[in-house]
Amino acid sequence: MQQKSEVLVSVVMGSDSDLSVMEESVKTLNEFGIANELFLTSAHRTPERTTAFAHGAAKRGVRIIIVGAGAAAHLAGVIASQTLLPVIGVPIDATSLKGLDALLATVQMPGGIPVATMAIGKAGAKNAALLAVRILSLEDEDLLKKLQAYIKKMASDVERKHENLK
Repeated sequence: MQQKSEVLVSVVMGSDSDLSVMEESVKTLNEFGIANELFLTSAHRTPERTTAFAHGAAKRGVRIIIVGAGAAAHLAGVIASQTLLPVIGVPIDATSLKGLDALLATVQMPGGIPVATMAIGKAGAKNAALLAVRILSLEDEDLLKKLQAYIKKMASDVERKHENLK
């Protein structure tokens, strides 16, 4: 576990095979200049490590946790059950069910254990980071301006692509 106090968002995954998806979260957070970390832990193979992470994240200054998990996909829920920080889940296509199992496991949390659940895969990882940006921008005017510029650029990109069709 990194002890960087400036980390605002922790990007957690249950397996190193999830890295290619979760890098989208990191890339997007970096684009906004949000300090982040990658953390690997498993709800099933390293439950004590997962608990220590969940209990210690807020004390280290982490404000939001983004969790990617495939297969059984219990990681986001386990972490959410052990912290008051917002948890954003990213289902990952890791089985023959193409991530549908991870989506259902991540979104079906019992009442009282909220996990904001994104789409399966890289789009979900990117949107998880953008949701984190939106949450953090509620208290950070500079970040809000960056978010507004990002949204404006997306719109102008669509308009430019439309013009290129002509």
